[in-house]
Formats: sequence, structure tokens, C-alpha cells
Amino acid sequence: MGLTHESMKSNAFIDTFNVEKTKNQSVIALAGNPNTGKSTVFNALTGLHQHTGNWPGKTVVNARGEYSYHGIEHILVDLPGTYSLFPSSVEEEVARDFLLFGNADAVIVVTDATCMERNLNLVYQIMELTNNIVLCINLIDEAKKKKIQIDAKGIASELGVPVVLCAARSGMGINELREAVYQVITGSKIPQVKELRYSNAIEEKVDLLQRLFTESMTPGSSNKNLRWLSLRALDGDSKLIDNLLYNATSDEKELLIKANDLSISLEDKKKIRERIAEEIYHKAENLKASYIHQSTDKISRDRRIDNIITSRIFGIPIMLLTLALIFWITIVGANIPSAFLSNILFGIEGKLTILFHNLHAPEWLHGVLVLGLYKTLAWVVSVMLPPMAIFFPIFTILEDLGFLPRVAFNMDHMFKKACAHGKQCLTMCMGFGCNAAGIVSCRIIESPRERLIAIMTNNFVPCNGRFPTLIAISTVFLASFGGNKYGILPTLAVTGLVIIGIAITLMVSYLLSKTILKGVPSTFTLELPPYRIPKIGRLLYTSMIDRTIFVLIRAALIAAPAGAFTWILANLYIGDLSILAHLAAFFDPFAGLIGLDGYILMAFILGLPANEIVLPILLMAYLSTGSILTFDSIDSLREVLLAHSWTPLTALNMMLFSLFHWPCATTLLTIKKETKSIKWTIFSVLIPTGIGILLCFATTTIYHIITFLIDCI
Repeated sequence: MGLTHESMKSNAFIDTFNVEKTKNQSVIALAGNPNTGKSTVFNALTGLHQHTGNWPGKTVVNARGEYSYHGIEHILVDLPGTYSLFPSSVEEEVARDFLLFGNADAVIVVTDATCMERNLNLVYQIMELTNNIVLCINLIDEAKKKKIQIDAKGIASELGVPVVLCAARSGMGINELREAVYQVITGSKIPQVKELRYSNAIEEKVDLLQRLFTESMTPGSSNKNLRWLSLRALDGDSKLIDNLLYNATSDEKELLIKANDLSISLEDKKKIRERIAEEIYHKAENLKASYIHQSTDKISRDRRIDNIITSRIFGIPIMLLTLALIFWITIVGANIPSAFLSNILFGIEGKLTILFHNLHAPEWLHGVLVLGLYKTLAWVVSVMLPPMAIFFPIFTILEDLGFLPRVAFNMDHMFKKACAHGKQCLTMCMGFGCNAAGIVSCRIIESPRERLIAIMTNNFVPCNGRFPTLIAISTVFLASFGGNKYGILPTLAVTGLVIIGIAITLMVSYLLSKTILKGVPSTFTLELPPYRIPKIGRLLYTSMIDRTIFVLIRAALIAAPAGAFTWILANLYIGDLSILAHLAAFFDPFAGLIGLDGYILMAFILGLPANEIVLPILLMAYLSTGSILTFDSIDSLREVLLAHSWTPLTALNMMLFSLFHWPCATTLLTIKKETKSIKWTIFSVLIPTGIGILLCFATTTIYHIITFLIDCI
């Protein structure tokens, strides 16, 4: 039978997933939910005999490895983590399609022993697709710590497949897993998978579809499970059916369309899918109740905690109090190490100056390298390092404890109302440390449309580079109310700004989803991990090396040249004014409309490479010293600002514009890299900047109206 153009396209699609193998080789698929230790099982089986790449035509990474056992070489394919064979992401679709079209001889399904009920949903779905399954219950050591008892023989008898208990990190059960796979591959042990039956209404339609598919299929054209195929036609997965029946003739296709239609509306198909999923869930629930038992003390403790942390009444307030506490610890805790670093680094500046004078170096060289480049670098390190060294470890502790996924759970309904993805909350949390890191973390959002929304709104939460300006300005103008003694009022002010940022994030996400990024919000499964004691080694590496040092080095490399450039602008004169002063005068009329002045706007523009240098550039411009300045105390900073006609309105708009303006250069480069688009990068500049200008203009207008009314009275 000849193939049509469409069938050749489908053949190419199916060839994407085929793994070449010889007579003495077998292909093993490794499937499972995310966070089940699947990669650890993969590494334990394959050792160093592994490599990674991309699926042809896909942007999903795959890992393949080999291991030999009893003379057979096994090719192990690590599939992307998936919660279901009803795909809601590219990763889940790739996993599903490999199980369908890949020439796998067996499937190892890895589950987490500590949350089997959720994992069993995928096990049942794969059992409907193939009989050659080995169930690997991993993390059995964690289960024992939680006093979870698992009856592996009972589960094996109930499901009809081999079951192996593993702790892949220590190698426990790996040899038994190899043996179980070998027995399935060679046929020495044939799994007796028990068919999962649904309600009579569903089974009647399944029987009808199976007969229609049997009639429409060319003999030998497909070795797929026709019952599973019928279920997918019943719940509306028409795209999958087209791919499966790639070599159907036109007459056969006509019959298949009738089978797929079956006089069932799309809404009814959706209800059938929900019913199928519900019955699978009940089956998993019953199996867990029969063969998996846990100490009620542990269950009730975690449940009591979650009842408070994720409740509608206490969830959001606890989240905000935790956020305020983190800011307070960061603000108060960073003062001493920041002053210590400042004294050391700016002390070195004096020695460098002496060295340049002794070497009779030109003044311009000393100005560019020491007063510009080095002093900016010293400022960034002394101001940025202490807050990051406090903020990131606390953030990592909350991550390890399992608190952050619960924050996402609390925020999920808000993001759904904003037509955005629930995972955007997690990427927003990463943005508190560094917006560039937040942009990269948007990769966890599967939908390209919703990922773009998350990327373009990540700048609405203040990063570590903007915290120094927000903290300093809020402290200056709240100190007279007692805010400086304990750092409480500045903490509340910064927390309030963060809440405004979150509100704007939701608003802009909604507007984007209804205009230039229209689409239907996708659903996702949010896993609430068990509460765990943080691992000190991972905490130190992740928070200090992978986040703090990495972000600091990147910021320093960008900020140092900016300092040198700023020094040049401040020391090159046209007439009686420096270029910096001329530029500030040029921007002053517009800056006045939004409650700022030309020097402030100029500082933001020159601070594009790194937000940390906005305030020192402003001080340098105000005092016309020609080099980056530090401030000795809050009082000295207040005197400088008040001398240049600052009011509470100026302070408020300075903080608002610091929160809502263009991303720094590092973040812009990251946006360009992640979106691969100049257009979206420009949008990421225009959207926050436009909002910042509108907010500042609104506050300025309201301030002038109130002032006018008071004067009239």
C-alpha cells in the first residue's frame, strides 16, 4: 500500500522516537513523575555510559545511556518527567509519544515511595498502554524515615507487574531492578496486567470504538493497544489518533473520523476524560489504602501545618509576614557587614591613589580606573554582597523546607484570575534575588505564551540591585518617625512596594493575555512536597556559589565599566557645566512632570548596566565631585537630598520609579537570550517604564491638587 503525503509526514514524526538497536540490544524507557528520583535511577543503572541531546525537532532535552546485563546491552532512555499521559506540556507530550511510537521493549516506571497515591495515576495510565512494565518504587529510605510501610508483594499481585523497592542514591535495589527488567525483556516473567474497567456507559462506547478501529485498520499496520486507542478517541485526543493511524487510506480515514466523532460533543468528551481520570484516581486511592500504610502522627502533623499555611484565611497573611520578616532580616542584618566591606574596599582606594601618584600616572587615568571603575566596583560589592548573602540562603531554606510551593499554591487562584500560569509565582519569587535569574526560571512554564507573560512581568518585583535604593530612601524619609531604630517602618515601606509590584504583575498579565498574547490559560499540577530539613551542603552551594557569587560577578563586570564612563561624563566640560550636568538639564522638564528632577532621571539612565549604582551616581551628580560617592550615614544622605529640594513626593516617586522602570542590562540580555526576539525585549523595556511614568505622573498630579486645595483653604 502506498503512503500519502500526510502519512509520510507522520512516518517522519514516528521515526523521531525510534531508537536504533541491534539483535542483542533492547530499548528501555524510564518514565515517572517529576521529583521521583528518576534521574538518580538512570545514573545508578548507566553510570558514566550516558549522553544528552535534544529530541529531533523538539526543544526538550533527552538523556540516553547503556548498561549490560546477562549478555544483553540495554539502551535506557530517560523520558521527561510527566504527571499524566494526557499531555498539557511539550515535555509530557514527548514522554507520551515515545511510549507510543518508540520501539521500547519495556518501561521502568519510577515512583516516589513517600507519595505513591499521586504517582500511581501515571502507573495505571501506562499499564493501559503496554504490559511490559517494571514498577520501581524509589526513595524507600525516605519512606522508612516517615514511617511509611509498603507491601511490594501485595502491589505486584494487585497490578500484575514486577515491583522493586529502591533507594537509588545508595544503590539499594538497583541489581534487583536490572534482574526484573531482564526477566520482562526475555519473557521469563510475563507481566499479567489487570485491565482497568470503567463505568458501563464508558465501556459500551469503548467496545463500539474497538470494533470500528479493528475494521478500519489495515492488518499489521499498527501494534498499538486498540482499547487504549479507543479510550483516547473517546476523550477527544484526535491529534494523537491522526499520528497513530498514519497509513490509513482515504476510506479508512473516513471511517476513523466517524469513530472519533461518535456523535459526542467536545464538551462531552471533556467530561468523559474527567470521569476516566477520576476513576483512575479512585483506583490508586484504594490500592494505597490496601498496601501502603503510614504513621498517623506524621500525616496529621503535616496536614495540620498545611491547613494553616495554605488556608484561604491565613495563607496570604502568613506569606506577607514571611516576606516582611525576610526583608527585615536582610535590612538590619546587612548593615554591619556592608559597613565592614565598605571600610576595607574604600580603604584600598586610598592606597591605590597613593600608588598612582607615586607612579606619576596621569590624573585622567587615575580618575577613570580608580575614581570611576574601582570605586563603582567597591560600591557594588559592599552594597550588594551582604544583602544577597542573607537573602539567598533564607530563600533557599524556604525552598528546601517546602514553603515556596505552598506560596505558589496560595497565589495560584490569583494568577488564574489574571489568565496567567500558576508557576509564574515561583519565577516572581526568584526575581526578588535577581530578575535575570527570575527570567531564566521562567523555563519551568511549559506554555510559550504564558512564559512570555512571566518574562515581561518579572521586572515588577524588586531585585537585589534595587533594594539598596528602596531601603536607603525609605529609611531617610521615615527615620524621623522612629523607623531607623529597628528598621520596622522601612521594612513595611519596602513590603508595601512589593505588594504594589505583585498587583501590577497580575494586572499586566491579564491585559497581555487579553491583547497581544491572547490564549487559553493552561492547567498544571502543583506538587506540594513533604516538609524536609534543609541540607546544609546544598544550601551553601545553591545560595552562595550558584546564586550570590554568580549574580555578583555578573553585576560587577557590567557596573565597573559604567563607573568609568560616568566619571568621564562628570569630568568633561562644555562651558561651565559637565556633560553630566548638561544631560540632567535636558531631562529636567520631563522629570519635573513625574515628580523627579533631571539628575535623578540621568542617574537611572546611567544605572542601566546595574541598578546598584543609581544612588551613588545621583550623589556624585548632586555634589559635583566627579567620582562615585558613598554616604557616611542616613543623616548625611538626608542632608544632601533635602539640600536639593527633595520632598516626600520626590522620595515616593524615586521608589516607584526604581520599582517600575526598564530592566538592567543583564536582565535585558537574558530576556533577549530566552525569547530570541528583539521585539519582546523592547516590549520588556516599554511596559514597566510606561507604567512607572504613569504612576509617578498620577502621584505628582494628585499631590499638586491636594496642595492647591490646602492653599485655597
